Amino acid sequence: MDQGQQRPVFRLLSILVPAAVASVAWAAWLGWDQHRDVHPDGSTTGPYEAWQVIGLVLTLLAPVCWAASRRHVAGAVFGTSAGLTAAAFYDWSDDAGGLFAVGAGLVMLGSLAATSVVSAVTTAAGRGGGRTAA
Repeated sequence: MDQGQQRPVFRLLSILVPAAVASVAWAAWLGWDQHRDVHPDGSTTGPYEAWQVIGLVLTLLAPVCWAASRRHVAGAVFGTSAGLTAAAFYDWSDDAGGLFAVGAGLVMLGSLAATSVVSAVTTAAGRGGGRTAA
C-alpha cells in the first residue's frame, strides 16, 4: 500500500479501535449486572453500582489519553463516544418503556463532553501546557 492509501485506513482504525475498546469495557464493567436491588423500604436502585461506573471511567481514561497524546483526538473523542453509545443502546434496548434511547443519547452527550475535555487537557499537557521556551 502506498502512503496515500494508508492514511484513510489509519484514520478509520484510530476511530474503530477506541470504539471497540469502549464497547468491551462497557461489557466488562456494566454488561453483566442486569438486576435492580430492592431495599427493605421498597425502593429500588441499580442496576449498576457506583464502583462499576467509576471502574469503566478509569478504564477508558487510559486509552483516551493514549490516543490524544498521539494526536488521534478524533478517534479518542468520537470512537470512545460511539462505542459507549452503541453498547448502551444495545444493553438497554430491551426496555419496554422506550426511554432507553433517551439514556443512550445522554451517554453520547456525556461521553462526548468528557472525552473532549480529557483529550484537550492531554493534548495541551503534551505540548508543555502551551508555554514557549524562553
